[in-house]
Amino acid sequence: MESALLVHRLHFAFTATFHYLFPQLTMGLALLIVVLKTVGLRRNDAVYNQAARFWGKIFGINFVLGVVTGIPMEFQFGTNWSHFSRFAGGVIGQTLAMEGMFAFFLESAFLGLFLYGEKRLSPRAHWLSAVAVFVGSWLSGYFIIATDAFMQHPVGYFLAPDGSVQLASFWGLVLNPWAWWQYAHNMSGAVITGAFVMAAVGAFYLLWGKFTEHARIFVRTGVLAACLFSVLQVFPTGDGQGRLVAAHQPVTLAAMEGLFQGQTAAPLVIMGQPNDQQGKIDNPIEVPGMLSMLTYRRWSAHVQGLDAFPKQDWPGNIPLLYFSYHIMVGLGTAFIAIALVAVVLLWRGRLFTTKWMLWILMLSAPFPYIANTAGWMTAELGRQPWLVYGLMRTEDGYSKAVSAGNGMFTLLGFMGMYTVLGILFLFLVRREIEMGPLGESLTAGNQPVEGR
Repeated sequence: MESALLVHRLHFAFTATFHYLFPQLTMGLALLIVVLKTVGLRRNDAVYNQAARFWGKIFGINFVLGVVTGIPMEFQFGTNWSHFSRFAGGVIGQTLAMEGMFAFFLESAFLGLFLYGEKRLSPRAHWLSAVAVFVGSWLSGYFIIATDAFMQHPVGYFLAPDGSVQLASFWGLVLNPWAWWQYAHNMSGAVITGAFVMAAVGAFYLLWGKFTEHARIFVRTGVLAACLFSVLQVFPTGDGQGRLVAAHQPVTLAAMEGLFQGQTAAPLVIMGQPNDQQGKIDNPIEVPGMLSMLTYRRWSAHVQGLDAFPKQDWPGNIPLLYFSYHIMVGLGTAFIAIALVAVVLLWRGRLFTTKWMLWILMLSAPFPYIANTAGWMTAELGRQPWLVYGLMRTEDGYSKAVSAGNGMFTLLGFMGMYTVLGILFLFLVRREIEMGPLGESLTAGNQPVEGR
C-alpha cells in the first residue's frame, strides 16, 4: 500500500513539475508583451512591435506545450487520485472547469489573433488582443491557485451526508484569503522567470553583436521587471504568504525553518543541515530572534516548534522541505542582487557594454525555474500529510485499485514522452532565437541592426 501511494505521489509530482515549466514563462511573458505593445503603440515604434511579436512566438510555443502537459494532470485526478476526486470534486471541479474555460477559449482565441492578426487588425485592436491574452493567462492561473488554496486552507464548503465536501459558497472559494497571497507570490515568481529569460536572450544577442536594437529593449525591459518583481516576491507577497502559514499551518512553518523545539526569540537559520533523527540543525548559521520578528513582528515572540505537534502530523520529508524552502529563498535573494546591479549599470548607461554582467544575465535564465519549482515543492510538501488540510490525509486519497506496478509503468511512459516533448520545445525555441526578431538567422550573415 505504501509503495503504491509513493508511486502515485511521484507520478503527479513529475507531471506537475514538468508542466509548470511552461505556464510560468507564459504568465510572465504575457505581462511583458503587453508592456512592449503598449510602448510600441504609444510611440508608433516598429522595433517594440517586432520585439512583442518575437516574444509572442515564444509564448505560443510555451502555451502549446503547457496545454499538452497540463491535460494529463486533470485525468490523473480520476486515474491516480479517485478517492480524493470523489471527496473534493464537488468543490475543486468549479475552479478547474473555469480554468479550462479561460485557458482554452479566452487565452487561446486571442493568442491566435495576436500571432496572426497584426496585419488585419488596427494597431489598437492588436494591442487589445495582447491585453486579452494577458487577462486570460492570469485568470487561468488564479483559478488553479484557488484550487490549490482550498487544499491548503479549505473554505466555502459543507460536509455532505456521504462524507464528501460540497460547495457552500462560490465566492468564499474564489476569494479565499490564502488564494490572494499565494496568487500574488506565484505570479511575481512567473514574471521573474519571464524577465530573466527576456534579459538572457537580449544579453545573448548583445554578446554576439546581433539584433542589437531589439536586444537592448529585451535587456532593459527584463532587468527592470526582474528588479521590481524580485522585491515584490520577498515583500509583501512572500511575507504575507509566510504569515498565513504561521497562522494556519504552524507545523509547516516549523518544518520549513528546521525548528525542532519551540523557542522564544527564535533564530532564523540562514544555513545548516536538518538532522531529523536527533531533532536539531547541524552546523547552523543563525540570525538571533529574526524568525520571531518576521513571523510575529516581535523579537521576543515564541515560535512553536515541531515538538508542539503530534509526529503523525509532521510533514513526511522534513529535510527535502527544508532544503526546498531555503533554495527558494536563497535564489530569490540572488535575483534581487543581480537585478539591482543590472539596474545600476543601466542607469549609468553601461549595462549594454558590460560583458561580465551580460554573461551573468544570460546564464541566470535557468535559475528562476529552479526557484519556482522549489517554491511549489515547499507549498506541497509543507501541506503533508494532508491532501485537503485538516480534512483528508494523503494516504486516504489515492486510487486503491491502481497498483504500484501500474503506476510505475505509466510514470515511465510519461517520462519518455515528456523527454521527447522537452527536446522538441528546446529545438523550437532555439530556432526562434536563432531567427531573431527580424526572422533572419544568426548564421545567415545578416548585419546587426544599429542601436539608437
